[in-house]
Amino acid sequence: MPIQIPNDLPAAETLKQENIFVMKATRATTQDIRPLEIVVLNLMPTKIVTETQLSRLLGNTPLQVNLELMHTTSHKAKNVSQEHLLTFYKSFEELKHRKFDGMVITGAPVEQMPFEEVDYWPELCEIMEWSKTHVHSTFHICWGAQAGLYYHYGVGKHDLPQKLFGVYPHKRDYKRSILLRGFDDEFYAPHSRHTTVLREDIEAIPGLKILASSEEAGVYAVMNKEGQHIFITGHAEYDPLTLETEYLRDKKLGKPISVPAHYYPDDDETREPIVRWRGHANLLFSNWLNYFVYQTTPYDIMSIGKE
Repeated sequence: MPIQIPNDLPAAETLKQENIFVMKATRATTQDIRPLEIVVLNLMPTKIVTETQLSRLLGNTPLQVNLELMHTTSHKAKNVSQEHLLTFYKSFEELKHRKFDGMVITGAPVEQMPFEEVDYWPELCEIMEWSKTHVHSTFHICWGAQAGLYYHYGVGKHDLPQKLFGVYPHKRDYKRSILLRGFDDEFYAPHSRHTTVLREDIEAIPGLKILASSEEAGVYAVMNKEGQHIFITGHAEYDPLTLETEYLRDKKLGKPISVPAHYYPDDDETREPIVRWRGHANLLFSNWLNYFVYQTTPYDIMSIGKE
């Protein structure tokens, strides 16, 4: 939330120069407030787990959030009941007439396939095109970030020699970014993917800015100039044991998988994992909701796309 101060307080100019959001008393007394309308396009197979993780982070704010869940109709989910989808999810057809303050597009376990071979790719392209005029700010996660960078900016993904799997240290490339406000100089975030995007490909696109990266995990946070599109290549939303669940699953199936990096003390999988990304995760989502959704979205939600 912004800090409300008297109109002519000398601190106002200093705070503004430090990129701290200040709301003067005149605006505060005339400001209309309404709930934020957020839609989550959940592409993960473990839909209940993912919707719980995201709801926890989106709800960690004094702002009132009305959450809608969207699923694709061109792909049949195998790991969740049809009853759950019918009860809690809506299709794009059911929601496309509405406008939203924010949207989250999750990751998906299809990263090793060319985008065009994913069965719901045409539907996802239609949704991402719709988001340009019907969503104020869209937050893309992992494969969702790769898909968004490819669709909106033509940035391709590249195979990694082995799965990037673990919790990695990151640094802020752009320290004045309000998306990363309150972050330490070094922060941790989970990754679980076989592909990546390259720094040089992103830096070649006018209007895109790399906000944070990792020497081990590569580019982490990217946004366009207006904050309409935000791309996060990791999984800040993961619970403490999500990586362990994935590791034990793949190990049981005989898939080539290494112990998650920087996760277990001394890489000893018999010990309890070290959780060191939850503070950053809460800041990341609350900053997005506050600065890129709440502070800039129009009060008349139907004017989204006309600003």
